Amino acid sequence: MGDSDLYGGLIRLHILYHAGREPLFGLGIIEELARHGYRLSPGTLYPMLHALEQKGYLKSTHTRVNGHIRRVYQITRRGRAALGSAKVKVRELFGELFEEG
Repeated sequence: MGDSDLYGGLIRLHILYHAGREPLFGLGIIEELARHGYRLSPGTLYPMLHALEQKGYLKSTHTRVNGHIRRVYQITRRGRAALGSAKVKVRELFGELFEEG
């Protein structure tokens, strides 16, 4: 198992977090994730976005930008609840990871 296999859940949490702050789109979230050190291709990201939408955590709409149709994602009520629960778990894990010297 490569290290990247461990990051899928963290990437999904980043997506939910950023979708909760403002609507997002594929290239925009790829660039945001790159600032955090994650290198994702569209072929990796879009299935994640679609899965999050199928689970009811995100909803998408289409908007026209410079003559092109862009799919934009926003967090749902269910997504906010899941993110809130995940924050508790991440806080707990963070404490365990860093309490050992």
